[in-house]
Amino acid sequence: MAEKSNFVDQIKVFCRSGHGGAGSKHFMRTKFNPMAGPDGGDGGRGAHIILRGNKNLWTLLHLRYHKNILAENGESGSGNNSTGRSGKDVYIDVPLGTIALDEETGVKEAEILEDGQEVILMPGGRGGLGNAQFATPTNQAPEYAQPGEPGQEGFKILELKVLADVGLVGFPNAGKSTLLSVVTAAKPKIADYAFTTINPQLGMVEYRNGTSFCIADLPGIIEGAAEGRGLGHRFLRHIERNSILLFMIPADSKDHKKEYDILHNELEQYNPEMLQKDFVIAVSKSDMLDDELKEAISRELPPDIPHVFISSVTQQGLSELKDLLWKVLNQPSP
Repeated sequence: MAEKSNFVDQIKVFCRSGHGGAGSKHFMRTKFNPMAGPDGGDGGRGAHIILRGNKNLWTLLHLRYHKNILAENGESGSGNNSTGRSGKDVYIDVPLGTIALDEETGVKEAEILEDGQEVILMPGGRGGLGNAQFATPTNQAPEYAQPGEPGQEGFKILELKVLADVGLVGFPNAGKSTLLSVVTAAKPKIADYAFTTINPQLGMVEYRNGTSFCIADLPGIIEGAAEGRGLGHRFLRHIERNSILLFMIPADSKDHKKEYDILHNELEQYNPEMLQKDFVIAVSKSDMLDDELKEAISRELPPDIPHVFISSVTQQGLSELKDLLWKVLNQPSP
């Protein structure tokens, strides 16, 4: 199960941002005037906790060992109008496609989609004002200063939704891992039993003239996934981000139309917005089919969705598949 432990797509972390420093209640003392006026400086801001997108990360694994994220407090102000130092902000680097949820409310608080994007997950407390800020013509020697504001604390859930151009959707054993291993440099674990792919596998498909696109083999879907059966929601969460869904239906399926309908129905029940994506169908394991059988299968498939017959083993149809995916990926938005 080493594969499973290295891909972490959800993690709970405890965060505490810094408290603001207290303002100073201080009076200037000179040789001739021991009460020369208020000069208490402001307190420093408590440190923020900031999420930052990092395109070189693919998993939340690195946070497994940093589940308590505690930020520095701001320093108190001091005399001579000296402002306290602000706490040093803490950055949490996360892969693109990460969202942050509040554990108690379940509300989404942040979403990271771009490299270098920064979102303040938990702001630090403001520093208190020193007594110099409260001096007025009628109150020239204020005896008070503000305390700093407290920071925030609580548990946050970080979730990764894989960002890939193409997501492979199909029942277990539809040939998704085999296709990925042939068209990309990824080395997924391949076996013909259900749930070999416990976690999403990502690979880059080299296309023409140095271009490429990203393809993700997602854990096998089964009837009832929308209700959480099998790998259920954990699997469907990753599909939300893909711009094309490539439905893989094996040539030896008993009923190609029914298999497609089940997959389609699972997606619709989970999130109807999924149906706004571009769909492509690949009939896998097609090396045994003659033209007559291909014609018969084509009649079973939905007429409005492009399909291609492929065989990962004999490399049949793979160029056509890449061409089709590239064309759909780069078609102008309606």
